[in-house]
Amino acid sequence: MVHDPHSLFAANALLPTGWARNVQLQWDGTGRLTQVTPNSTAAEGTPVAAGPLLPGMPNLHSHAFQRAFAGLTEYRAAAQDSFWSWRTLMYRFAARITPEHLEAIATWLYVEMLEAGYTSVCEFHYVHHDRGGQPYADDATLSQCLLRAAQAAGIGITLLPVLYQTSGFGGKPPHEGQARFIRSTDNMLDLLQRLQPLCAAQGAQARLGLAPHSLRAVPPDSLRAAVQGLSALDASAPVHIHIAEQTQEVDDCVAWSGQRPVQWLMNHADVNARWCLVHATHMTPEEYTAAARSGAVAGICPSTEANLGDGIFDMPQWLAAGGAWGVGSDSHACVNAAEELMLLEYSQRLSRRQRNVLASADHPQVATAMTLQAVQGGAQAAARPVAGLAVGQQADMVALDAEHVALRELPADSMLSAHVFGSHRTSAIHSLWTAGRQRVAAGRHALHEGAAQAFVAARSATIQPD
Repeated sequence: MVHDPHSLFAANALLPTGWARNVQLQWDGTGRLTQVTPNSTAAEGTPVAAGPLLPGMPNLHSHAFQRAFAGLTEYRAAAQDSFWSWRTLMYRFAARITPEHLEAIATWLYVEMLEAGYTSVCEFHYVHHDRGGQPYADDATLSQCLLRAAQAAGIGITLLPVLYQTSGFGGKPPHEGQARFIRSTDNMLDLLQRLQPLCAAQGAQARLGLAPHSLRAVPPDSLRAAVQGLSALDASAPVHIHIAEQTQEVDDCVAWSGQRPVQWLMNHADVNARWCLVHATHMTPEEYTAAARSGAVAGICPSTEANLGDGIFDMPQWLAAGGAWGVGSDSHACVNAAEELMLLEYSQRLSRRQRNVLASADHPQVATAMTLQAVQGGAQAAARPVAGLAVGQQADMVALDAEHVALRELPADSMLSAHVFGSHRTSAIHSLWTAGRQRVAAGRHALHEGAAQAFVAARSATIQPD
């Protein structure tokens, strides 16, 4: 029997409205879903999913190069270690990355993401120049490494070149460790013009946006001019920014402006649904309300925020104000979509001493509620049609393994719960598709072995002293 390469049948599928039975899915040659029909009978030649079918998870915040030093900063470097002492170690590593290293690291990372249930990534890319801080002959060299890595792995990408100009509030000059990051605003806009056709060449699998790094790294005039320039290039392009991640950042912003970071941003920028506020950990109730009502997405990175000791985002307060949110793996101490959801829920339980905090009235199974919300918010942040299993969206899908010991003989919604809270969180993933193309089968990506070997070689080269 010849299988239809543009169709799939699932006995159970998580649609944007909730769980549905006997769902027939079809998509066109571009990977867009043209049919999602519950209560169907599998058409002849239609492949059948190995278990419950989930929407692919967008990863809304990634620094790809940092995957190569995950686990290598877990020792005390200061009397009291913090984000800031970790950052010093990160700068040392970033200084050694070559284009070849970056492409190998990113390719392996994106393979890992696909095997872990992520189907797209927002790449917050701030290593721009050579190891001496000079631009490459082709100023888009490192950005192109990331685009090639995403294309090779088959993951959708929203490329977010980072504008980085100062080392602190008030226009403090950058220091040596930041030399590879620095661009003028005009230079950044030139880069975006160079990258736009390269992203367009990958069709719906690539999108271009902008990431002003943070308020401490981008002065007000530059922030305004960069966002205006991006809007002139593409009025719907996404804007991502680190904000209010650390209490010291909040204190320094108050000392500089008399306002807290989110408060300042709401008062001085046209924050709307194009924006993703990454971390936004330290906000007042008024800031939670204002930021949520702006339509911006909160980019929560639970494993990195825990690893760096950032603090805990108050998700119930955000949701009460109608806020959208998604998850990212950021520094990649953990590359696992379900693990981020688990850590997010557990952090809320620890802070509130309650259980099933992020369940909703419509979806009392907390894993179901979180998955649907994170997919919606992640798609908005990515500015790509990856908002779930619905007509017009990409066929980005994950099939769980119904025979996995943690899932076997459970109802579909309980299988998802067991995947998030009761398995090894990647072990129960059987198959994955992006834009209708199968990238993972029986838990493995076709590039797994080769990409892993190249990653190990690149990591070994970058952690050796010069």
